[in-house]
Amino acid sequence: MAERILIVEDEETLRRNLQRFLARDEHEVDAFATAEEALEAAVDKEYSVALLDVRLPGKDGITLSAELQKRWPEMAVLLMTAYASVESVIDAMRAGAQDYLLKPVLMKEVARKIGLAIEHRRLLRENVRLRQRLHAIEKPEVIAKSKEMRDLIAYVRQLAASARPVLFQGESGAGKEVLARLLHESSPHASGPFIAVSMTAIAENMVESCLFGHERGVLGAEARRDGLFRAASGGTLFLDDIGDVPVAYQAKLLRAIEAREVLPVGGDRSVPIDTRIVAATSLDLSALVREKRFRGDLYFRLSALRVDVPPLRAHPEDIPLLATLFLTRHAREQSRGVLGCDQAAEQRLMAYPWPGNVRELANAMERAALVCSGHMVTVADLPPEIAGAKTEDAGGYNQAMESFERALIRSTLERTSGDRREAAQTLGISLATLYRRIEKLGLKESGQSAPPHDGPESGGEPRGGGE
Repeated sequence: MAERILIVEDEETLRRNLQRFLARDEHEVDAFATAEEALEAAVDKEYSVALLDVRLPGKDGITLSAELQKRWPEMAVLLMTAYASVESVIDAMRAGAQDYLLKPVLMKEVARKIGLAIEHRRLLRENVRLRQRLHAIEKPEVIAKSKEMRDLIAYVRQLAASARPVLFQGESGAGKEVLARLLHESSPHASGPFIAVSMTAIAENMVESCLFGHERGVLGAEARRDGLFRAASGGTLFLDDIGDVPVAYQAKLLRAIEAREVLPVGGDRSVPIDTRIVAATSLDLSALVREKRFRGDLYFRLSALRVDVPPLRAHPEDIPLLATLFLTRHAREQSRGVLGCDQAAEQRLMAYPWPGNVRELANAMERAALVCSGHMVTVADLPPEIAGAKTEDAGGYNQAMESFERALIRSTLERTSGDRREAAQTLGISLATLYRRIEKLGLKESGQSAPPHDGPESGGEPRGGGE
């Protein structure tokens, strides 16, 4: 690629030779004998690389280097000197020079170092562009290209205005906590704390104390404890894996949500709280209710506002955008110069079914950023199970996905005896989405439920729930 190059050399023969040599590669080359001439000419031009003699009449090359880089910080500077010494090299680097050449210069070495300088400048600009893009896509923290996910994000922001509990339901790793954080940050409680806890990580005998707090002396405790409900006061308490709360504590959890107060273990007086409860699960809570493993009243209280989070395989259009986000983030953390995925690697990402969903994609990109030896991730940099994913032409891929989806929906409807609402919950999608997929896949005869008519999209409940 042709670049604009500035040469400042007072020795006429060398100056002309350098200009002719570099112009052979179709670079635009301007050559001057003094720093003053170069500065005057450079007012209206921006150069990619400057090749400067250290010893010049008037201003020397090191001073000129500093002045040029004040104007154009991205300019790469190479200094030429016949008097190489440790001191001169240090001075050159301090002046912002990328490298130096010893006189008499060899044209082959000039071409090599000019090429490296141009590549260095290109990478600087690319890094700036990527940082700007990363900032733009990180700012909302939730990104999407697919209509389904963009609608879902908009729905979550709508729910943020309410103080009622919200239940996020979907497969593990699908992004439930990310959406819960978006809900918090879009709410009137955004200035308050967001505290997340997985109920599976709390020992059963510690659940009550952890959530509601305890008084001093209870079970030998040397100090009182506020508990997570009070710790999140003025903000949001995110209870992940809500389906794993022991039945023995579910009634007290329901009372805390409804009465907006908690009774610490060992206490004799309830304490008011101003905490929004947001829960998440990868389990089918309605099935747990039928099995008497989850209280129905708690389930209905939590699921009045329910958000069904689809698995990553259900919105593959978002995979390249998410991969770029995770890759650039991990490359930055690891100080690696990885810029993106090449076409073959991106095709493998699109073909893989992602059983671990967005979390698995993030982990794959962290690995790719670490092992990639160039600027672009290749198939060889991906985990073996992803690198081995079979890619087909678009028609074959779409047909395979539709065949899989058709069989999945049909078998789910058979298991739920045609109850489409229950089937939608089992699949982790909204009822409206299920009706659209049934229509598109030619499964109209499956199930007996009538289509919904009261939601914003094809009449269904938005994302499986509403007030």
